[in-house]
Amino acid sequence: MVSITDIREQTVSIASPMRNAVIDFSKMTISAVVVETDLTRDGKAIKGYGFTSNGRYGQSGILRERMIPRLLGARDVASEDGCNLDPFKCWQAMMANEKPGGHGERSVAVGAIDMALWDLVAKIDEKPLYQVLAERYSQGRSNPFVKVYAAGGYYYPDSAHHLLETEMRAYLDMGFREVKMKIGGASLDEDRVRIERVLNVVGDGNRLAVDANARFDVHTAVAYAEAIAEYDLRWYEEPVGVLDFEALKEVRLASRTPIATGENLFSCEDSLNLVRYGGLDASVDYLQMDPALSYGLVEYLRILQMLGTNGWAAGRCVPHGGHQFGLHLAAGLGLFGNEAYPGVFEPFGRFASEMRLEDGLVKLADAPGIGYEAVPEIYAVLTGV
Repeated sequence: MVSITDIREQTVSIASPMRNAVIDFSKMTISAVVVETDLTRDGKAIKGYGFTSNGRYGQSGILRERMIPRLLGARDVASEDGCNLDPFKCWQAMMANEKPGGHGERSVAVGAIDMALWDLVAKIDEKPLYQVLAERYSQGRSNPFVKVYAAGGYYYPDSAHHLLETEMRAYLDMGFREVKMKIGGASLDEDRVRIERVLNVVGDGNRLAVDANARFDVHTAVAYAEAIAEYDLRWYEEPVGVLDFEALKEVRLASRTPIATGENLFSCEDSLNLVRYGGLDASVDYLQMDPALSYGLVEYLRILQMLGTNGWAAGRCVPHGGHQFGLHLAAGLGLFGNEAYPGVFEPFGRFASEMRLEDGLVKLADAPGIGYEAVPEIYAVLTGV
């Protein structure tokens, strides 16, 4: 019966001299995790790799004091046939003796280990993760071509409008068709100028999304909604506080632009409240819950099931995070697409070199697992954990 023999974690810097409307990233960190089993292949132990998404810092204390000891001490985390790991059993072991609610940072710690566990599950099956997910949860249907957009347009020190335009042109040259930029870190008039400069580059409002990072009060959020209506943008992201569903509902009523939100919700329970009380339209708006920040894929599968019960299709989901894990979820679970961070939060936003990006679509490789071994810059960090 397969068992876990070792789990290691390390805090890794992804610092960058940029900011959004709320925080700067000059001291940003993430947690990188390695999970090792007693199974071997070609004389080497099979290992799984995971890490947290940007925006929440490293989780070393929670990992070392609670999640790792519990998982290593669990008696049985194997699948029914004993030949693989069961991520659901692992999840239960990590969450033993945790009170309901109060999700906070523990959801991020669990998410990092969960990513490594699913990497292991797919490697043990000798299949890419998206194929495993499609076989288990999507009746075998998958699409290795995943729609991606470039998330950038941050506020840099002393940046000028021509630098923003240069950044967006570079994304188009890479093969992206759609981009996202930050708003709320300047005045409304200044942000309108910035938006118009980017529109001059991308040519169509549907190819540009804007992200306020939950910066605004209701009055300001509505003012922005009215000001950007003429641009016909792809979406208006996180206009107000992430748990203020009444405020979100008010902004939604005022907005002609689709709303996108959810990246800072950390559980199925919070996500249920969002679709119950946030006033969102399941045929127009987008949900961005990030498994690496919200208890992992185990919880994300519960979220997708809940969304289906409440009239939301998986095709309205676009996970935050910008990493290969999200690409596999999109390909295997029928999501709308995935975020990408070209040249940002290095090296964790990189994709494998063989994953060619053309016309806004990236094709996943066929390597077993998530495929971080094929990204030298990421693999070098993970093997050092």
